This record gives sequence, structure tokens and C-alpha cells, in this order.
Amino acid sequence: MDKTTGRLQKVETMKRRAFLGSAATLAATPLPATATAAANGINLRTRRLNLKHTWTTVMSSSDYRDTFYVEYARDGVTGIGEGAPIIRYKESAATCTAAVQAIQPWLESADPWQFSKVMAGVFAKIDGNWAAKAAVDIALLDWVGQKLGVPLWKYFGLDKADAPVTTFSIGIDKAAVVRQKVLEAEAFPVLKVKVGLANDEEVVDAVRSATKKPIRADANEGFKSKEAAVEKINWLEKMGVELIEQPLPAANLDDMNWIRKRVHIPIIADEACLHPTDIPRLAQHFDGVNVKIDKCGGLLEGWRMIQIARALNLKVMLGCMVSSSVAISGAAQLSPLVDYADLDGMLLIANDPYTGVQVQRGKLILSDAPGLGLRPV
Repeated sequence: MDKTTGRLQKVETMKRRAFLGSAATLAATPLPATATAAANGINLRTRRLNLKHTWTTVMSSSDYRDTFYVEYARDGVTGIGEGAPIIRYKESAATCTAAVQAIQPWLESADPWQFSKVMAGVFAKIDGNWAAKAAVDIALLDWVGQKLGVPLWKYFGLDKADAPVTTFSIGIDKAAVVRQKVLEAEAFPVLKVKVGLANDEEVVDAVRSATKKPIRADANEGFKSKEAAVEKINWLEKMGVELIEQPLPAANLDDMNWIRKRVHIPIIADEACLHPTDIPRLAQHFDGVNVKIDKCGGLLEGWRMIQIARALNLKVMLGCMVSSSVAISGAAQLSPLVDYADLDGMLLIANDPYTGVQVQRGKLILSDAPGLGLRPV
């Protein structure tokens, strides 16, 4: 080999080493965060849920509700959570979005296996916006259930066969519309009827003209005085109502014992019952409490509320807001623990984006699929 050929081979060898070295350096360099966002990260969204019928209670009337969703993606699994913001507590889908966006980098860096610790951090970092907290909690637990390959009801140590019958809710409306709603709810063995306005007798008479099924009533703080509450509750009992929720404003606890001495059906705290710390003071004024995941901030808080209520010998109802199968399937995971279920929010809307918990003749049928058992529609 002559000198020229040797020099060329030496140059070529140096070029090859330089190329391999630069390739190795490139391979060892971490990809920018944007390159992994599709696999790991949090997506926030708002969905408008259209009601099948105008929904009227003492508090409001609407044809749709906007709910808040958290999609938590990590290690090839996406957990989904939903919270229904409550205007009464100055929440909206926009305030929920802003609240979670403010902690999103911290939340994305947290370890989801430490979900109890993570949710304690979420509670410390977010003021109010309980529906936002609920959406994060449900998304994390859905992720954990999917990673473990077990449905959440099983993770909580429950028997899905113990899930109760859910009521189907009839909002306040004109008699003809109320009768139509009752006919549409033929498959449900127990109905929930909203009362608390001037036309209560018209509404309940309309229900009774179409069915003899048991009724549960919800006054949403609508009765004007303790005397009016006793008169109305005793009349409702004669009409086949088996319990009533929140007859007076939440702040008025003093009159509840006076009312309870003069009526015979259980009275359940709803608007007065928001968080675990509320329950001990309610035990002397009510026969039971309504636990709502959107109001308390998630399944972990809901579990605590149920345990506290049981320790105080209170009846427990598991309620809901108007929401999709995401939030309802989340709440339903705890339903084997309660006496009464009012988990029909997804049945009131026309555009549910997911399927999850099923309802057969009113009975809640929990999925055996991992996590919440959700499937996109």
C-alpha cells in the first residue's frame, strides 16, 4: 500500500469514528418534553352536555351543563376524570380549568402511585373548585385501576352485587311534561321528584297519575319555614314519598329537630353536607346524608364521608350532578357501601361521550373492566 492510499484510509477511519461518536451522543441526548407529551401528560377539556329535557329545580333551569374533564396519560395508560362544577359554590368549567392549569407542571411530575399524597397536595394548592379536585382524583384512580388491571370497586374491597337501585329524577315542570317523564322512566322502580316551588302538588299529583311507584323527594332548601316544611312533608308521605332531602336552607340547622319530631319519613342532608368535617354536626339534625363526589372533591373524600356517616349511625345516599358516564361511573364504584343511590346524571343527557356503569331495571351494574371501565362512544 502506497503512502497516498494509507493517508486516505486514515482520513476515512477518522470520519467514521467522528460520525459514530456524534450518533452516540445524539442517541444519549434526552428528547425535548414536547416529544413525549403524547405519551405522558395531562389534557384538560370542557364538554357541553345537552339535557334530554329542560332541567328545573328550586335553584335553576337549564337545557345543558358544561362539565370539566381531566385526561391523565402516563406509561401508555390514560385515566379519565370528570367534575360537574356547581354555580352555587362559584365554580365553572373555566374556573376548574384555570385551577388545574396553575398546578399542571407539578401534577405531571408527581407519582400517581402515591395518589393519596398527590391529592393532599391538590387540596393544599387549589382553593375551592371541588369539581376540579374530583376530576383529578377520579382520573388518577382510573389510571391506577387500569395499571393494576382491576375495577375500582374491587380495589376498594367491595362486592359489585351490593350496588343498589338508582332513582330516576323528575325535574319540576308542567303536569303534562311530568307525566311524560314518568312514562319514559318506566324501567325504574323508584323515582326522585324535585319539589320546593309553588306547584309541588301539581308535580306530585302528575307523578301519581302515571305511577304508584315509591317516590323520594328533594326540596333543595325550597320550603319557606319549619311549619310549611312539616305540612308539606306530611302531605308528601301520604302521597307515597319515602324520604326527603334538604327541606330548609343549609344554614338553618336549628329548626331541623323541631321538624323531625313532627314527621315520620327520613330527612337527608344535601346542600348542608359538603365535606367530611360537616357530618358530625349534622348527625344530631338529620337521619342521613347525601354524599356527592363533585361537592367533596373526589372518591377518596367520598369514601371518608361514608365511613364517618356509618360511624355516626346515619343513612347514606350517594348522589350526583348532571354529568356524563365518567363522573357517574366514578361515584358508582362506591355505591355498594350506601343505602340509597341517585346516580342517574348520565341518563338525563343526550350526548354522553362514554359508556361505563350500566343500569338494568334501575339496578346499577358495575363493570369488570379495570379502572372505571369506560369506553368511548
